[in-house]
Amino acid sequence: MPENDALWRVLHANFPGLAWPPAVAAQLPALMPLRRLASGRSLFVQGQRPSAFYAVVSGEIENRFTGLDGRVSVIAHVGAPRLFGLAAFAARQPSEYEAVARGPVEVLAIGREAYRLLMDEVPGFARALLAEFALRFDMTLQQLQAARHTVAADRFSAALTQLARQRGRPAADGWVEVPATQTELAQLAHVSRQTANELLAAAEVAGHVKRGRGRWWWRPGSA
Repeated sequence: MPENDALWRVLHANFPGLAWPPAVAAQLPALMPLRRLASGRSLFVQGQRPSAFYAVVSGEIENRFTGLDGRVSVIAHVGAPRLFGLAAFAARQPSEYEAVARGPVEVLAIGREAYRLLMDEVPGFARALLAEFALRFDMTLQQLQAARHTVAADRFSAALTQLARQRGRPAADGWVEVPATQTELAQLAHVSRQTANELLAAAEVAGHVKRGRGRWWWRPGSA
């Protein structure tokens, strides 16, 4: 079934090198259902205790939170085959953010029973998931550091790097293709669209990026 193909694509992409016991492989398709969301629909909301964590199969999820002043801040855009919702699910705590579909989206839901099976019966899965947690923690620290910067150029550089790591697709010439708009960059860096355009133009002149329509190319280590 196509759903089973999507499941194994996601698992192999996120946990390469693991051996999947036949008994586990037989159970997982029923325990990790595919969910489809229309554009603008929320998978879970801020303050909700998620009953699962998720992996994007197609489309993109926007993680965002609303402050006490009502201001909405975008945390990340999550595309295939990345995982999200790990922290609140594992800690059994309310989510700090809302997960919203940006266009039609398909996700795999990894609930408690699937989580127990993977942790207990798949050798190496727990270590791989811990490594994923560590990477997310490091990215969170980088976001906090960027938020403390008072210089727009520093915040913008951090936003460039973050989007490249989240969405980047390596090109043959050593550049990384990043499908993202200037508006998204501006929102993530907390600058105006005009400022984002000026900073992106300056980065292009410096040889750090190349711009295209709805995308740009980033040179690793340059921003």
